[in-house]
Amino acid sequence: MKSSIIQVAPIACTVVALLAGCKGEGFDSLDTGDTDTCTSETCEALTDTDDPVFPLGPWDVGHRRLEATDSARDNRTLPLDVWYPIDPEDKQGTLTVYPLGTGIGLPAMVAIEDAPVSATGNRKLILFSHGSEGVSTQSTPLMETLASYGYVVVAPEHIGNSQGAPGDSFDVAAQNRFDDVSFVVDTMFARNNDGADDFFGAIDESGVGVAGHSFGGWTAIAAAAGWEGAQGDDRVAAIAPISAVIEDRFSTEVLSSLSRPVLLLGGTKDTDVPISNNAYAFENLSSPAYQVDIEGATHTHFANVCAIGDKLIELGLGKDQWSAIGAEALLAPYEQTCTEGAFPLEQAVRLQNLYVVTFFNHHLQGMPDKDGVLTQKFALDNEPDVAFSGK
Repeated sequence: MKSSIIQVAPIACTVVALLAGCKGEGFDSLDTGDTDTCTSETCEALTDTDDPVFPLGPWDVGHRRLEATDSARDNRTLPLDVWYPIDPEDKQGTLTVYPLGTGIGLPAMVAIEDAPVSATGNRKLILFSHGSEGVSTQSTPLMETLASYGYVVVAPEHIGNSQGAPGDSFDVAAQNRFDDVSFVVDTMFARNNDGADDFFGAIDESGVGVAGHSFGGWTAIAAAAGWEGAQGDDRVAAIAPISAVIEDRFSTEVLSSLSRPVLLLGGTKDTDVPISNNAYAFENLSSPAYQVDIEGATHTHFANVCAIGDKLIELGLGKDQWSAIGAEALLAPYEQTCTEGAFPLEQAVRLQNLYVVTFFNHHLQGMPDKDGVLTQKFALDNEPDVAFSGK
């Protein structure tokens, strides 16, 4: 047992990292290359509420781990996880395993490790920002789903405010995160224009989406609205903050000046970053905005906490042993999010993916919202667990 505890200790670190940024004080297209509309079959998939898990899109998915160094910021080096569409003949490779510790990881749903990037069409880029002192693979079901709908998705590890390299103060972490967004976009665009790079010609540079969870949701807003007097990145065309830290961090003036479309998503039972953050932002935004409150969901319905807890149990480490391996911080969120009586995880993930994919399809790709997903009527008619507001 001693060797098992040593082996899974990195998992405990991941658990704590996922939770560290959740404190209320705020530190915490279906584009197939030749069409801009979804087929009737794939449009129906977007709104198939009989399926407890949001259906994947028409594209097979690849994943790879990159690294980028910013010479303008003292050679700040960021690991990058990237998900992207691949061609059907390349889906026979090895399924990605997202590492938790030595020899231990969470298997991907569909992502094939290091598969060749599809040569068909160019794709909109979406950047995903993790929670405070978290991991870039904290929300892999959403990452893989977005890639399956034709997006290139990149998730940086915010060094200094990540599991692997924690410790920055809020002010330092916030500035780094704000700068990281533009640097990562620069990096992916440079690859897109490098004839020798695997991503050459794979990215549509006409507009970028940014999503994020908790402190990552703050990052998404800052990327568009600006921070500490610096302007937001003009290339950011739409943002989707999830359970985002907003109150006490962004003034009403900053929010009202934001011109990009915003999707605000969260759970009504989030006691770490209360849903009032989304209400505050929605009230003060003047841009096209949507507030999606999932009734009964918690903060950790939108991260891999359940998968990590289930992995510990699978390894023979029951909840009564989590304190001994440094995973005590997982106990309460696991009980609130992952056990019988909690809001169904599959439903929370399906709703997150439904609204985030539809939002980016509409506001990044310019695709019509044919089924009216981004309307209050749709929620009233089809989604009893959603309180929806739009403007």
